[in-house]
Amino acid sequence: MQKRTLGNSGLDVSAIGFGCMGLNFGYGTVTPEAEAIDLIRAAFDRGVTFFDTAEVYGPFTNEVVVGKALAPIRDQVVIATKFGFAIDADGKQQGLDSRPEHIKQVADASLKRLGIDTIDLLYQHRVDPNVPIEEVAGAVKDLITAGKVRHFGLSEPGVETIRRAHAVQPVAALQNEYSLWTRTPETNGILATCEELGIGLVAYSPLGKGFLTGAMNKETPIGEGDFRKILPRFTPEAMQANQALVDLLQAIAKDKAATPAQVALAWLLSRKPWVVPIPGTTKRHRMEENVAAAGLVLSAQDLAHIEAAAAAIEVTGERYPEHLAKLLGR
Repeated sequence: MQKRTLGNSGLDVSAIGFGCMGLNFGYGTVTPEAEAIDLIRAAFDRGVTFFDTAEVYGPFTNEVVVGKALAPIRDQVVIATKFGFAIDADGKQQGLDSRPEHIKQVADASLKRLGIDTIDLLYQHRVDPNVPIEEVAGAVKDLITAGKVRHFGLSEPGVETIRRAHAVQPVAALQNEYSLWTRTPETNGILATCEELGIGLVAYSPLGKGFLTGAMNKETPIGEGDFRKILPRFTPEAMQANQALVDLLQAIAKDKAATPAQVALAWLLSRKPWVVPIPGTTKRHRMEENVAAAGLVLSAQDLAHIEAAAAAIEVTGERYPEHLAKLLGR
């Protein structure tokens, strides 16, 4: 597995990371802890050194599983987690909370759940409009000074927010959705700002929440508790319309003796040397498939073909329903 450096931060990670959320949150299923631990360790054995979690996944339980899985190899991996939501005693989200005192409480709690002394990369999960970003960056700077955090990140911020935060505490990485069917970082200034300021981009949902693997179609049932049930792109009509993207990936994959998922990941890796996708899965064979994408080279001709074909495909459906879309790009 090749390594990549997240911008100018000096933080080296595997070219493909592992998004741990889906192990027990978001998709309506919970992977038994022993299986989740085995999967995370198997990913490490195949070269993955970058693991992503958050306090809100579960909530809390995802960090515990990740911490247990990585305990024997702690010094060889990079662990990222996130703060930013208010979570009540019953584990329910109660909006956003990035007040500095709350950030510090969350960091301490995350350290305990993960069983580590220092969080390698701490992201603000969503920008809180009620707290100036300078105060957020200052709180994380305090945590870095205290040795509890190594690097600061933001997820789905607006460009102006990035600049203001970066002026207080250098931002090592942004975590934004980025894939062949979500190319907003190319048009909303995110990639350009990363390039200018020396910030890495960690691409979440690089396989379109499973759609770009080719394993889903308009007939695929989406179960209760699966958050895709509320996403406009996962209506049967949208999935049928967006099948054209999967067909494109399948055509390239056939020519390369690869899979659509591998082509989708290789395409992301080709965008910039500081873009790092973090696909997630609950299946070992899918993890191995994703990891192998790091070795797939797309030629300039392949990339030009993908670009031309994708430009003729209009993606149907918004990324999120309105109440969640309001949290993006602030």
